[in-house]
Amino acid sequence: MLTTSASVRFTVWTNAMLTGACDPDTAALKILGDDVGHHVVGVAGHPEPATLPVALNLLRAAGTKQAHLALPVPGDPIGLAGPPTFNEAALESGEAVLLTGPELGLVPSYVGPAVQWTVLPATSPLPADFGEADRGLRLALIDAAESLADLDVARWNPEVADALIDIRKIGRGKGDDLAPGYEPRAVKTAATARRCLAIADAALADDGAAVTGAEADARRRTLLALAAAARRALVAACAPPSSL
Repeated sequence: MLTTSASVRFTVWTNAMLTGACDPDTAALKILGDDVGHHVVGVAGHPEPATLPVALNLLRAAGTKQAHLALPVPGDPIGLAGPPTFNEAALESGEAVLLTGPELGLVPSYVGPAVQWTVLPATSPLPADFGEADRGLRLALIDAAESLADLDVARWNPEVADALIDIRKIGRGKGDDLAPGYEPRAVKTAATARRCLAIADAALADDGAAVTGAEADARRRTLLALAAAARRALVAACAPPSSL
C-alpha cells in the first residue's frame, strides 16, 4: 500500500541527504523503515548488490542533484519521462524514483519484508505543479465525499465512509511526516494523499452497497478519480524542496 511505499521514503530521504539535512546512514535507516533489508542492483562501479548506505554514497558521487517520485498506473504514467524500458519497469511496479544529474531511475521489487532496487537509465521528469496537484486533490475529496454519500456508501463500510466524508480527519495521522527540509504544506498534502490512497484501495476491493451496475460504476469512477488525484498530489509533495 502506498501509504508506506518504499519509493516515497527513498525520494524524500535522498533529498534530505542531498540538502545536508542528514547523512547517508540516517537516510538509509529511514528508507529501510520496518523492512528487513534493502539492496540496490546496477549501481555503476559496484558489480555486487549494494547496501543502502553504499548505494546512496555512490549515487551522490555520481552527481545526483535531486530525487523525484513516480507513481504510474496504466493510462496515467505520472512522474515518468522515459525511456520505454524504464517506463515499463516502473509501470509494472507502480512506483519508482528518478535521479536528476546521472539521469537514473530506481525501481523497487518487494520480496516479503525486503526490497531490491534495480537501477536503470531514466529521463528526469518535468517539475510537478504542487499548487495544481494540491487543488486537484481537494476537489477530488469534495467530489468523493458528496458522490459516495449519495450512493449511501455507509451501508457497506461505515469506517471508510466516515474517512471520506469527514475530510477534516484526513492527513492528521502520526507518522505522516516527510523528511527534514519539506515545507509544512507539502507534509500535510502528502499525508492527505497517503490516506486517500489507502481509502481508495480498501474501498475498491468490492462493490460496497451498490445495488445496480450503474451505482457500482459510479462508485468505482469516483474512487479511481480520488486515487489519481492523490497520486499526483503525493508526487508533487515529494518533489525536491526549494533548496535543491
